[in-house]
Amino acid sequence: MTTLDLNSAQRQAVEYRRGPLLVLAGAGSGKTRVLTARLAHLVAHGQVRPHRILAVTFTNRAAGEMRRRVGELLGREPAGLWIGTFHALAARLLRREAHLLGFTSQFTIYDEDDRLALVKRLLERLGHSPKTFPPRLITSLISAAKNRLISPEELAAIADDAPARVAAAVYANLGDALKTANAMDFDDLLLHPLGLFAEHPDRLAYYQDRFVSILVDEFQDTNRAQYLLVKQLGARHRDICAVGDDDQSIYAWRGADLRNMLDFQSDFPEAALIRLEQNYRSTQRILDAANGVIADNRARLGKTLFTVRQGGEPIALVASADERDEAEWVARELRSRSAEEHYGFSDMAVLYRTNAQSRAFEEAFRRSAIPHRVVGAVSFYERREVKDLVAYLRLIVNPADDEAFLRAVQAPRRGIGLGSLATLHVTAAQWRRPLLDTAAIADRIGDLRPLAKQAFQQFAKLIQDFRAALPGLAPAALLERLIETLNYEAYLAEEGPEGMERIENVRELIAGAAEWTEEADLEPEDTATPVADLDPEDTASAVERFLTTAALATSEDKVGGDPEGVTLLTVHSAKGLEWPIVVLAGLEDGLFPLSRALETPEGTEEERRLAYVGITRARDRLYVTWARARRRGGQLMPGRPSRFLDALPPEVIEERRTSGVFGGELFRRKPGTAWRAGSLTAPKPEVESQDAPRYVKGERVRHRKFGAGIIRGLAGVGRDLKVVVDFDDQAVGTKQLLVAYAGLERDWELA
Repeated sequence: MTTLDLNSAQRQAVEYRRGPLLVLAGAGSGKTRVLTARLAHLVAHGQVRPHRILAVTFTNRAAGEMRRRVGELLGREPAGLWIGTFHALAARLLRREAHLLGFTSQFTIYDEDDRLALVKRLLERLGHSPKTFPPRLITSLISAAKNRLISPEELAAIADDAPARVAAAVYANLGDALKTANAMDFDDLLLHPLGLFAEHPDRLAYYQDRFVSILVDEFQDTNRAQYLLVKQLGARHRDICAVGDDDQSIYAWRGADLRNMLDFQSDFPEAALIRLEQNYRSTQRILDAANGVIADNRARLGKTLFTVRQGGEPIALVASADERDEAEWVARELRSRSAEEHYGFSDMAVLYRTNAQSRAFEEAFRRSAIPHRVVGAVSFYERREVKDLVAYLRLIVNPADDEAFLRAVQAPRRGIGLGSLATLHVTAAQWRRPLLDTAAIADRIGDLRPLAKQAFQQFAKLIQDFRAALPGLAPAALLERLIETLNYEAYLAEEGPEGMERIENVRELIAGAAEWTEEADLEPEDTATPVADLDPEDTASAVERFLTTAALATSEDKVGGDPEGVTLLTVHSAKGLEWPIVVLAGLEDGLFPLSRALETPEGTEEERRLAYVGITRARDRLYVTWARARRRGGQLMPGRPSRFLDALPPEVIEERRTSGVFGGELFRRKPGTAWRAGSLTAPKPEVESQDAPRYVKGERVRHRKFGAGIIRGLAGVGRDLKVVVDFDDQAVGTKQLLVAYAGLERDWELA
């Protein structure tokens, strides 16, 4: 392999001597290329054998792409290389070591639905109402504690309100409940290795010796548990290459800790710092906008992006009347760009701060017959029929999985009612047995009807028969036999047209399982035996490994719609992606940045990093839009341009507005001053919010009862804002109204 096509900073990172290295990689600077080239360089020059390298990514897609690229650079597959997401690699490690933690290697990985169902039952068991303490809230509090390595006892000690105290109580019981079900949730996949290493130092020593070199992508997104795993595993050889961008740290809400990048330099004081600042994606005007926005953040290591793509199209800063006007203008503009400049619709993306914003764009694109796809639709593995069949596989592999039992036993229907299930559940708890074991001896439960006893025992025998056949079946073959035995397609066909679509998903599941087997290079005649290229020490069956893949499928797979269409997605989902044309929509204070984020400096800085991520997704052309009004909670609320627009250099901006925007100048700005909407008032900082109505004298408004009129005067701020309106109807005359309760709307028609 050669490094001649790398720039000097990239080459320095690739060829840097063994030891701790922090690569600060700006957006579009080729960080994945550098990480891949460094991995290949270590192997090609005989410094480290592939099976002694641990490479961590944040998505399954990135792991697959990195493995493919390394293979191309080396001219061969990197046999034995451990590469994958933190969760996937931790699951792989735990399959080997599960017995030391009180689990079997066939443990189930609970998804969010499983965990919510378990938390709901624990709440009820502890005497708390799930309506008073929603399981989703309690789960999020527990997950946040786990991510910060806070124990149940510590959470109880710091709990300062009722939900936190209830969460601590549930948390204290959750571990035993999961262990009884031989199951782990996503957070456990990261915590259990730390517990393993604390309880069994010999296993830590083994893995420290095993992994000579560790490479971590997207280091800014690591949470505390992930950082400690990297730190512990790399403590012996101290050969850790961490690649990340502090300016793209946008996941604090799910536990990512930006301090990890700073702590890395403290924990490894000999670490080198290399900055990758040359951008290979965007024009200089787009980068000037990104640099201008992010420069206001204080918590950053600092870098300035540059490119050889000087100039470029100005950034269109577009004012619109409301969200419908915004979406319709975008639809017309994208269609025009497609027709005049021969961009495909798949070359375009609309990014927004919240998923709710997609509705207006979806409707506008449908009206304009513009093909589009929405990222954030229901994931394939979250569809009902797919979850049903996966539940059967989980129960066949792990008979203690009560959540899988409860789903599978009801699909298809077997004449088992909720009352019978409740009786089985109570009995299983009394006998301290899993539900499947209890169902197998349901004839001993006196409170059950004879037909229910028979149904439970028949179901248990079905699962036992499949368990006996498990070792000789590949995942696809097992699914085919299961579907045939259950007559599952006929069950779905009863639902009519929707059922036929579900049948197609079932067949796609079988096809996906077969494809997985091919990609895993499993021998068809003995799929329970892994080949050397996978992992000689991994004794998990093919079905177990397939289930792990299904359980760890992430939001990157959640795409619905036309693959050749415009992509609609949140800025969070867009991270790591790029398009020639990008629309960054809804840049209004209170929406982007969100109102709640403005409560702390840290929250404001994360929102600013999110804006930076959105801007740097664009290669050739960037549109930034904002609306003078937006419907929120059924009301049309006035909007104010985002404070982040203040940082855009005036020389890279082209002001535009839709036909729905009336009035004089959009902005009044002198060099060195901030953007200001000329037709908007400037409320005090404490009431600056998307939720705070703002009006000006002379503006036309409409009242649901009094009709249209002109604002003649204003008094007060925030919730106390009052307006004096001179209504067109002389019988109504002039009235003073409290804006918070008046339900006023802009009167666009006569403006």
